[in-house]
Amino acid sequence: MRRCWTTALALAALCVASTLAHARPPTVMNSPGYDARLQESRKALGGPPATTAPESVPVAKSKRSKKKQPN
Repeated sequence: MRRCWTTALALAALCVASTLAHARPPTVMNSPGYDARLQESRKALGGPPATTAPESVPVAKSKRSKKKQPN
């Protein structure tokens, strides 16, 4: 009988511990003030950012040469 209660108590403790693992920090919530400031800052930046084309970099040739296999 005692073994049954011990097993039940251990199982209940395991269930409680597993539910606590899904808790989220309070920073995950949506913040209306932050969202408003973010939208204002994006509007202040104007249109889409200008993209620049990457410069073409010359490719360096390998300094090692392959040895030709004798036939």
